[in-house]
Amino acid sequence: MDPAGASVANAIGGSEGEKFAKGNIYSVKLITGDEFRGIVMAYDPIPNFVGSKPRPGHSKNTRMVNASFITGLSYLGKTEEPLLTDSCWVNLDGLRAKEALAVRQAEADAERMGVGVTAEAQSIFDALSKTLPVQWEKSDILVMKEVRVRSPYLSDCVFGGTDAANNRVKKVLELERRRLQLFGT
Repeated sequence: MDPAGASVANAIGGSEGEKFAKGNIYSVKLITGDEFRGIVMAYDPIPNFVGSKPRPGHSKNTRMVNASFITGLSYLGKTEEPLLTDSCWVNLDGLRAKEALAVRQAEADAERMGVGVTAEAQSIFDALSKTLPVQWEKSDILVMKEVRVRSPYLSDCVFGGTDAANNRVKKVLELERRRLQLFGT
């Protein structure tokens, strides 16, 4: 999304610091179409981010919003103590769970990336991974933990495993190579 020209934050009077002063309550519309109401908790002018919490009695999510993505901003008033510790909290368990999930996903993504292999080899690996369990072992593709496919990743380069597993990998490899050639990848 391109925020250029979308922001109405500059159209409202006052400096950014005044506009997003701690305690101001706004109804906000973003270029994504999202709408919410919140109390400004913090504003950082360097990255142009506004931190807000929902109004009392609403959901407990805290938002960080790039002010450049704001298309609608209606001032609703001001609260005296926006950072009361009774009503302002962060669900640390939820954050830790999200972080753990993101780390696991990043590790899984990293394991699927071959190191020092060609783009064609990575494409073959990705294609094989859709139908068979595969992993990289240096520059070799290990399929079903028993069949090894070596560079240049042709059916002649399939070794190990039972004859049935070996033949299955060869067949899938040939079909995937044909498919990759058809689509020019």
